[in-house]
Amino acid sequence: MIKTLGLYLHVPFCASKCRYCDFYSFAAGDEQMEAYTEALCRSIRDWGATCADYTVDTVYFGGGTPSLLGDARLVRVLDAARGAFAIAPDAEITVECNPDSMDESLLDALHRAGVNRLSVGVQSADEGELRRLGRRHSFAQAVDAIRRAQAAGFFNLSLDLMYGLPGQTEGQLWQSARALLELNPAHLSVYALKLEEGTPLFLEHPTLPDEDAQADMYMSLCRLLEREGFEHYEISNWAKPGFRARHNARYWDLSEYLGIGPSAHSLLNGKRFAYGRSVEDFVRGVPPTTEEDVEGFSPALEYLMLTLRTSDGVSPKEFEARFGQPFAPFARMLARYEKPGLTKRQAGRWRLTESGFLVSNPILTDVLSAEE
Repeated sequence: MIKTLGLYLHVPFCASKCRYCDFYSFAAGDEQMEAYTEALCRSIRDWGATCADYTVDTVYFGGGTPSLLGDARLVRVLDAARGAFAIAPDAEITVECNPDSMDESLLDALHRAGVNRLSVGVQSADEGELRRLGRRHSFAQAVDAIRRAQAAGFFNLSLDLMYGLPGQTEGQLWQSARALLELNPAHLSVYALKLEEGTPLFLEHPTLPDEDAQADMYMSLCRLLEREGFEHYEISNWAKPGFRARHNARYWDLSEYLGIGPSAHSLLNGKRFAYGRSVEDFVRGVPPTTEEDVEGFSPALEYLMLTLRTSDGVSPKEFEARFGQPFAPFARMLARYEKPGLTKRQAGRWRLTESGFLVSNPILTDVLSAEE
């Protein structure tokens, strides 16, 4: 049986920090980016020897802003991965990009190198919202960047959209969603703004739409995207048929993945480990540290929590075969939410409905408590 692996490559550089972001990223000069690229290639070669019996079927450049690294360095890193790992011919290879760093040279080089998916951080079509978020691009720049990507041969394009922004109305969200749909994306990732402690936006104490308003926004988007032919396959993700994010799916079903770079996490050979949040340590070759399982969760509970975030849901038979424990206690808890239309059993699988997605946290808390 072929062992498959998802490869995540972290690029922790941004031209400037968005006002809501608490990810590990920062501005860097050319010398530091060059040193980091060399360290990343070295680590890739080392891990390739360790993972010689795997076939990599997804590669994901995340950040930060990977496109800021530039075409020559990104291609060099991808070439190192191809030299170190057995990469499947049909592998999904994704690069996260910001519109302000998507020039023709970058796009042409990535397409020639075999990158076949781009994830573009658009976030909003409203200029005022983009400024409030600290985004570097205008929506017009985003449109130009996406058109350039399509001209370069990229048609598997995922666009990010945020909702629940300060002062945002449902009508404004609809305008942004419609504007993004006009760009003909294959995939949309839609996230509610979360005020992360210590970020500039958090320190402003802005007034966000209340829970009811955000719920209305979410359900409105669900209806709109369904009419536009998108399948709602995970709480925050929609795709045209055949364009689900294969790399992200590895996280949701606890398939194996290897993350390389500062703050990158891995699940390999039943072990979790992560690199520290330090570029300097990574460049010096400091190895990742082994982590315990997710706090308070057994692997079975984590699997259940993650799969119930997807439209495929969970199969009791598959669960019992994988973890060797009965599913019946969880089924009884899921059944409590069936009558109010928050869960459903279909084709032998338990799923949350779209209304259930909206209130997934309390449902999952109850379901997971059934193990006790």
